Amino acid sequence: MDQHITDVLARPGLVRVDEGLFCLRFESMKVVSALAAVEYLLDNKTVRPGDTLVDSSSGIYAYALALACHRYGLGCHIVGSVTVDEALRVQLEILGARLDRMEPSDDLALDQRRRVHRVRELLATMPRYHWMRQYHDDIHYRGYATVAERITTELGTPPGGLTVVGGVGSGASTGSLATHLRRRDPAVTLVGVQPFGSVTFGSEHVRDPDIIVAGIGSSIPFGNVRHDAYDAIHWIGFTAAVSGSVELLRRHAVFAGLSSGAAYLAARYERDRAPERTVLFLAADTGHRYVDSVFSRHGEVSSVAELAPRCVETVEQLRLPWCRMDRNRAVPV
Repeated sequence: MDQHITDVLARPGLVRVDEGLFCLRFESMKVVSALAAVEYLLDNKTVRPGDTLVDSSSGIYAYALALACHRYGLGCHIVGSVTVDEALRVQLEILGARLDRMEPSDDLALDQRRRVHRVRELLATMPRYHWMRQYHDDIHYRGYATVAERITTELGTPPGGLTVVGGVGSGASTGSLATHLRRRDPAVTLVGVQPFGSVTFGSEHVRDPDIIVAGIGSSIPFGNVRHDAYDAIHWIGFTAAVSGSVELLRRHAVFAGLSSGAAYLAARYERDRAPERTVLFLAADTGHRYVDSVFSRHGEVSSVAELAPRCVETVEQLRLPWCRMDRNRAVPV
């Protein structure tokens, strides 16, 4: 029997959605990394019951950290972006987490810098605060070991090889999962998904006129992305990601967020490009907070059959709405 709701949320569903194509579907993916990180900090006496954990978040990490703190009797303080919606705000409040929500800004880099500045202010005045540093601390890689074990148990070692596709984000989801899977099979291929405008793999010069898909990219450098883990990168714009999310629900009944739609598009392409391989893509969260901005537009989206990436060799060639580039686990120069 599970002892806390985090036990349930840390077990994703593994769903076969098509021939050679599987979805690793989370209700809230970052529960896995937050829970393992908090357990490690407690075991090593870095934090103690009664301390407060603080971090910046645009959404699902705030929920994950609040749940982990609830489980272990820790305080939780989130410095959130404007993308923290009312449903999440109310849950955080009831769970006992404190939320500082930044003022709206059209400049994502400014929003992220403001949040980091606020975290530093809190640390300077609160001696029992511990900064989780989800974007910089490798401690967040620990949680995906059990997820990798499950994938290996259920999929084995596919004869044509395994390709994992998902948002890059802080690196602590796809990067971590591939790291653990490669301990058994070094040939596992990792394909990352980025929004245009993210600095992580050099697309900051290409502005998406809609939004940067939250959670899978950044306008400031992230310290725990292992660039040499990725064999290829897809950059997918907002409108293409919307098409992917709608098609994922329409065709496979998987109700998932915007980053999941982007990952689904990339995974379909990778499967068609190498049909002998088994392709697994990550769906990081449910689609509830995207009902108005994504799913209500289902009647106007492009068919995914009409979409394909522009294959590029340099970031200077990047163009909306979708590009792909081989990286071959290269270390950035």
